[in-house]
Amino acid sequence: MLGKYRVCSAVGLFILLVCLATAMRLLISGAGGLLGLNLAIEASRLHQVYGVVHRHTLRQAPFTVLQCDLTDDAARRQLLEQVSPDWVLHCAALADLEACEADPPLAKKLNTDLPAKLAEDVSKGGARLLHVSTDAVFDGQRGNYTEEDEPHPLSVYAQTKLAGEQAVLTNNPQALVVRVNFYGWSLSGKRSLAEFFINNLRAGKETPGFADVFFCPLLANDLAQILLTMIQLDLSGLYHVVAPEAISKYEFGVQLAQAFGLDANLVRPTSVTQAGLRAARSPNMTLSVAKLQSVFPRPLPTIHQGLQRFVALYREGYPERLRSMSQTSSLIY
Repeated sequence: MLGKYRVCSAVGLFILLVCLATAMRLLISGAGGLLGLNLAIEASRLHQVYGVVHRHTLRQAPFTVLQCDLTDDAARRQLLEQVSPDWVLHCAALADLEACEADPPLAKKLNTDLPAKLAEDVSKGGARLLHVSTDAVFDGQRGNYTEEDEPHPLSVYAQTKLAGEQAVLTNNPQALVVRVNFYGWSLSGKRSLAEFFINNLRAGKETPGFADVFFCPLLANDLAQILLTMIQLDLSGLYHVVAPEAISKYEFGVQLAQAFGLDANLVRPTSVTQAGLRAARSPNMTLSVAKLQSVFPRPLPTIHQGLQRFVALYREGYPERLRSMSQTSSLIY
């Protein structure tokens, strides 16, 4: 849609994008999850949003909440026909790595089979699809992976997510697939790594942080705005959408503590090999965002900028606002 304007400066393209932005009908799956909820809230400021939840409804959400078991073929197709969205943004997944390792068939059902079916249904209905994948598809032996690098997933979660993104692009070549890593405020207050650090540090507890695991985390609200811009740009194909810099999980905890004025000495450096986790973790999950940045109208937010906004949301009462929408949460959204 904006191809002939690619020669414009980044600032000029951003202004053009804002001017051309029009409200769309968006169907967002996993609207009770960490990314899905924050994405639905951010999107509702401009677009007509339908957020899909499975078991737990939301109260007083700023978007239309619909309950549906997306693994039910008839129910899923009826939902798509009912909403008739311009874009489907698929955030729902079984994202708990340990749960995936304990139940591979369930992980495959939710992370591979469902995206494959959804991609086919969406392509037949004339809408566009954005599918959320993960940086965990790589083994982490090198880092700074590009979209052209060969994935090598280590865990059941990573294996099923990689199979899911491949099925999506096979069944719907015009789909947009994004590999992400994010944190933020959640419905339960216990869903993200950042909340894990904050909850423990506030309680005065010594908190472990992996000094040998590196990643490029984005604040979920910032990621949401980036994804909304990407669909406005009408992008398709595979993109890495993470922060443009890397940090260890230990240092992330330290910077969080400092941003909130908490005791950073409580963050204890440790090794992922000592954690006793069932699912294998990639030590270096850093991704290159050069492909995205080459077409994106503004610089991607840094880790520091994300943490500052995370603090600002807290001071504005954003976590309480989310928790007021529901008193329950689950692993599957």
